Amino acid sequence: MELITTTAQLTAACERLAKHPVITVDTEFLRETTYYPLLCVVQMASAEDAVVVDTLAEGIDLTSFFDLMANEAVLKVFHAARQDIEIIVHRAGVVPHPIFDTQVAAMVLGYGDSIAYDQLVERVTGHRPDKTHRFTDWSRRPLTEEQLHYAVSDVTHLRDVFAKLDADLKKRDRSDWVSEEMEILTSPKTYDFHPERAWERLKTRVRKPKELAVLMEVAAWREQEAQSRDVPRSRVLKDDAVGDIATHAPTSLEKLANLRSLPKGFDRSKWGSDIVAAVQRGVARDPATLPKIEKPRGNSNGAATVELLKVLLRMTSERHAVASKVIATVDDLEQIATDDNADVGALHGWRRELFGEAALALKHGRLALAMEKGRVIRVDRP
Repeated sequence: MELITTTAQLTAACERLAKHPVITVDTEFLRETTYYPLLCVVQMASAEDAVVVDTLAEGIDLTSFFDLMANEAVLKVFHAARQDIEIIVHRAGVVPHPIFDTQVAAMVLGYGDSIAYDQLVERVTGHRPDKTHRFTDWSRRPLTEEQLHYAVSDVTHLRDVFAKLDADLKKRDRSDWVSEEMEILTSPKTYDFHPERAWERLKTRVRKPKELAVLMEVAAWREQEAQSRDVPRSRVLKDDAVGDIATHAPTSLEKLANLRSLPKGFDRSKWGSDIVAAVQRGVARDPATLPKIEKPRGNSNGAATVELLKVLLRMTSERHAVASKVIATVDDLEQIATDDNADVGALHGWRRELFGEAALALKHGRLALAMEKGRVIRVDRP
């Protein structure tokens, strides 16, 4: 294992790694007190080599690392890759490609929903990873020998996990399933996030166009404020406060002061006026320019249909040894229950073949579920 602290060392290491068709990659970062994650350490391994990069080392230039991430001749293996990719996109504007996500592959192979790295390593290799430094402060220097050992073990164990999962995928003819997911994970659109879309992340339910308009404006303001100050969104305004503001639409500081979800005196802070201005922009928006608010369809059996679809999903998951979460979400099922042409993952690609077609058949009575010898079975109907 080599600790890299200079640009020259990193360039040489990346040149070595680039000669291999597959490398494993992991990052250590902090994001508790910032909007953008602080990249602290990068660890990489090939079949012959393992390195730990101190990305906070004075004067180090990470260009060769970012070039390696974009190298089409090298498959980059991550576990739960999205946050790692987000950091690289933010730092360099580069989306790593091609990649292989062992968490996604594990779900496709029936290891459960979003299995943690240490659990997957133990199940695949029998080795129990050391969890001691999982929550360590990776920004502190110098890095200890224990931290370095922990960091490098993440990518060396990942080599064995990848080899096993890749072989299983090929044996079960499911490699294409993972490839479909990787194209989504490496699409620039996945990371093309703008403040105007910040409201989509909120779980707040709005019922009226005016509430939605205010929610959109306040959420966008919060996002821009968090970005400019480089602090977490919750440090600016908590989610429940954003929802409360959307519901009550306070168009003056006096009305804003009446909201219990805001800290006392918030209306007198420099952000109080900004929020009132955002509310006023929302109130003034033309309802015709807003996204449509999804309303419950006139299907009195909608909830029952979703419950039946859940049973079918569980049965399909167990029968094919695929994690249910990667086949369909509850939101997918709710949309399928009301719309045969819903634009959801469960009605596209391998998921439609595995589950989507059967879900539609169940919904329209062409398929039934029954019990036989203590097991749920599907019964095709004419």
